[in-house]
Amino acid sequence: MALFSFRKPAAPAASGADLEAFLKGWSIEVMPRTAEKVADFRAILPLGTRVYIAHIEGTPIEEMVATAKRIGDEGFAVMPHFPARIIKDKATLTDWVSRYKDVGVRQGLMLAGGVATPHGEYHSSMQLLESGAFDGFERLHVAGHPEGNKDIDPDGSDRAVMEAARWKTAFAERTDAKMAMATQFCFDAAPVIAWVDRLKAEGVDLPVHIGVAGPAKLQTLIKFAIACGVGPSLKVLQKRALDVTKLLLPYEPTDVLNALAAHKAANPGFGIEQVHFFPLGGIKTNAEWVTANGGLSGKPARAA
Repeated sequence: MALFSFRKPAAPAASGADLEAFLKGWSIEVMPRTAEKVADFRAILPLGTRVYIAHIEGTPIEEMVATAKRIGDEGFAVMPHFPARIIKDKATLTDWVSRYKDVGVRQGLMLAGGVATPHGEYHSSMQLLESGAFDGFERLHVAGHPEGNKDIDPDGSDRAVMEAARWKTAFAERTDAKMAMATQFCFDAAPVIAWVDRLKAEGVDLPVHIGVAGPAKLQTLIKFAIACGVGPSLKVLQKRALDVTKLLLPYEPTDVLNALAAHKAANPGFGIEQVHFFPLGGIKTNAEWVTANGGLSGKPARAA
C-alpha cells in the first residue's frame, strides 16, 4: 500500500543511485544525553558527518560544550543549536560562543526555540544573526518549516515565516559564512516539494537541508509529530496506523526519501541540498538505516 497521495498522476521512481546521491553529506541530530549512549561515533557515522547538538531548555552549557568537544575530537563537524529564547543576554551569548570556539566549533544553528516566554532580550534567530557574536563561524544555519509554524503565524498562514526567510536570504548575501535552512521533519514528499518551490518563487535561495525522521516506532513518531506541530504530512502516519498489517512495524523513511530523491534527480536545480535526520528511534538505528540504504553515503568511518 502506498503511503503517499500525490496530486500528479505519475511521480518519477528513484533508483538506488538517486537515493545514494540524495543522501550524500547527510547530517544527524543528538542531545548530550543521547550522545552518551554512543561509545564511538566513528563506528556508526561517515567521517566528517555534521552532527547537530540540540540545546534543550535546562541543559547546562558545560554539557553542551563537553559533548561538542567529544564529537569533534572523533572527527565530526559539530553544529550546536543556539535557541534565542533561552539566551538571557549578550554576555551569555558571547560566553557560549567563546566556549564553543575554544573546543573548535565553527558552526551553529540559529533558531527561536520552543519556549513561550523568552528568558531575556532575544526572541528570534534574526537577533542572534545581527548580534555580531558569530564572527569567525564558517557556517550559520537557520530553521525552516515546510508545513508552517503557528508560533510565528498564528493565523495559519506563512506570511511572517516567508518575510523572515527573505530577511535571512539578504543576510546571507552580506556575510562570509555559508548559510542553509535546516527544517522540521516531515513524512510526505508532496508538501515539501511545493514548499521548496515556493521558497524559490519568493526569492529565498538558501539551500534546504530537509528534516526527516529516522526509523522509529509509529507511536513514537506520532507523539513527536503532534508535539512539534507537524501538519499535513501527519496524515501519512495516521493512515499507516489504520493499516493493521503495518501498525506494529517500525516506520522507515524509505518512501519520502525515494520520492524526494527521484524529484531531485529529475530536477537538478531543486533547492534541497542535503538530508538532516532526527533519530527519534535511536542514533544507531538511524545510522544503520542510512548505511543499508545509502551505499557509500552511509559508510561509517570504521567498523564497530
